[in-house]
Order: sequence, then C-alpha cells, then structure tokens
Amino acid sequence: MVNNMGCCIDVFYHSLKKSGEELCGDMVNLIRLPDSTIIVLADGLGSGVKANILATLTSKIAGTMLKEGADIYETVDTIVKTLPVCKVRNIAYSTFTIIKINEDGTVYMAEYDNPPFFLIRNGVHLDIPKKDVIINDKKVSEYSFTLVEGDIFTVVSDGVTHAGLGDILDLGWTWENIKIYLQKIYDPGKTAEEVVKSILDVCMAFDEGKPGDDTTALVIRAKKEQHVDLFTGPPKGPSHDSDAIKNFMKGNGKKIICGGTAANIASRELHKTLKVNMEYKDKSIPPTAKMEGINLITEGVLTLSRTVEMIKNYSKPIEDMNSSKIKLAEDGASKLTEILLNECSHLTLWVGKAVNPAHQNPDFPQGLSIKLNIILELKDQLELLGKKVFLYYV
Repeated sequence: MVNNMGCCIDVFYHSLKKSGEELCGDMVNLIRLPDSTIIVLADGLGSGVKANILATLTSKIAGTMLKEGADIYETVDTIVKTLPVCKVRNIAYSTFTIIKINEDGTVYMAEYDNPPFFLIRNGVHLDIPKKDVIINDKKVSEYSFTLVEGDIFTVVSDGVTHAGLGDILDLGWTWENIKIYLQKIYDPGKTAEEVVKSILDVCMAFDEGKPGDDTTALVIRAKKEQHVDLFTGPPKGPSHDSDAIKNFMKGNGKKIICGGTAANIASRELHKTLKVNMEYKDKSIPPTAKMEGINLITEGVLTLSRTVEMIKNYSKPIEDMNSSKIKLAEDGASKLTEILLNECSHLTLWVGKAVNPAHQNPDFPQGLSIKLNIILELKDQLELLGKKVFLYYV
C-alpha cells in the first residue's frame, strides 16, 4: 500500500496459542481496500475455544463494519452491545485494537484494553498523544499519526507483555522492556516477518517453549516504494517486439524476464548477449540466464508456476515460528519469489498475447493460455499481500 511520499507498508503477524490449547484466543483480521488497509487484533477473554470464538466474532464485526463505511463509534458500540461482559470479573469478553492505514500513510487507531502500540522511528520510540473517548460506557483510546519511511509499527496482545510471568520474570516481559528491545533491534531494512519472529522467539524463550497465554505480534513496516517490471512473451506479432521491449525498459525499477522466447526478443532488440547458466540448482526448475541490464532471466511456465506455489505458501498461517514460511534456494523460482516478496511494492506485468502451443491444455477453451492463467493467479496473490500490480498485454 502506497502513500504520496513514495512509501508503502509491509504487514506480517503471527499468533502462538496457549500451551495445551487447540485454538488460539487471539485473532487478526486484515482487510485490503483500494485506498486503505484495515487491521483488527482481538483478544478473547481466557483461552481455548471460547476465547477463539469471541475474538473471531470481534475481529469480523469490526473489520466488516469499517469496510462498509461505519465509523469507529458505530463499530465499537456494536461490538460492546454484541459481546457479553464477564459477570465475575466485570470486564468485556474481548479486547481489541483497530488500525486503519490510508493510502497517504495517515493512520487512525482505536485501542480497547489491549497493550499500547509501539512506533519506532530511527531507533527511537515515539510517544503519540492519545484521546480517550467513552463509547457505551467503555473507554477507548484513539490515535492519529502518519507513517514515514523506515518506521516499525508494532502491536501485541498481552501474551507478549506477560511472557515469562511468574516463572522467569516476576512481572513478565512488560511493555517498557519490549519497547527497549524494539529500539535495540531496530533496522529499517528488516522485514515485518523478521521483527515478528524476533519478538515471538523471545516470548518462547521466556515461556520455556510453552506459552502461558495466547501470544500475538503484528508488525507494520513503512518502506520505500520498490518497482519491478516483468516481461513474459512473446508479443502477439513480431511487429510489436520493439515497442514491447521499449515500454518494458522505460521504468527505473528491477527488470525480470520469464521465458526463453521473451529473453531472445529482448536480446535482439537491446543488442545484448544472452548467456544461459547451464548449472541446474534444482532439477525440477529450468536454469536461469544472464543479460546486461536485466536483473533476472528465468524460464517461463514452470518457473512462474512454482513461484505462485511459493507465494501461496507464504500467505498461509504458520504453525512453527522456527520454520521459515518459504525455503528459498538459488533456483530461478526462488530468486523470483524473493524479489516479488521482499524487493517489490509495485509490479508491472508486460504479457505477450501470442499463445505457445506447448502451453495449451486440450481440455481448456481454445485460446486460453496456461501461462496467462498463471500470470493472473500471480497478480491475485501479490495483491492479497498488498502489492500494487499493473497488467499490460503486448
């Protein structure tokens, strides 16, 4: 997601369920809209199935209402009226943090009984003024601020602040110590996933591998726009080759070519030598090639298909923080996946309309290219991750 200052956001979150429970009582609902991103972190009272249901209900109500245009007052009022109050403790059955990040980088937040958020800028925590409002007898804290490039914005459930409580630490990790830790590990080059893993690794260490409560970390990283152009062809006819390559090369971002025919067209039009790397890094993935001025050249359909699989895997919830979301190697699909996930906020796809007979499935309607289906799926998957994807046919 992009703002007017050429800044976009990288979002990652993960939850650890309380030791001995089958379900996590924390729930995150992430909604991507054309001009904003809405994130709700809800923490159900207690743990297990009941907490999971309550947190899920809270996050879905809030996310759906905000998506449909309701304001925070209507949303909180609905949540409060919908969820019961514990008669024993006289507290709500679910706490929550609501975040709305607009395309210009402005942020609106509402917190109800969750730990305060952390905003680290240039290695220093910023104290953002809050406004407390009463909605249906509940005190909700509101915040407004603007993200800038390099900011690390973190929200946690109380399982993080209470990590190690009573065993290793008398008072748990505590909010203040987490703030010190986040300032210490600050690095504008770190991905949101790396920061989440760092936080939860500490929690697991304090809890000796058995979380004493549902534990969630959500990190939003503001970073510079990163543009990538990807050409996969060939164009519908040879007469379009020259214009296709000129348009592809116009931008200042990284250049990727997928497909042998597309690479040969680029080599001819750019008067550059194409050198194929005959060393197979993965026998199931064709080798890459090199050309001056192009960052990555891969084979077409097989490589793109494997890339889509890797990105789909990345999008799935992870159960074990010790295992990577994706295992990247030196093959073409791994290199392409790494660029699209970690070095790309804006992707422009230049797709040739010529249909390769080798990419046709006899069961498909005539003229429907397998490669085009893969490209469309790649576009969908990257947009789910908040990337801006533009598709041009050549």
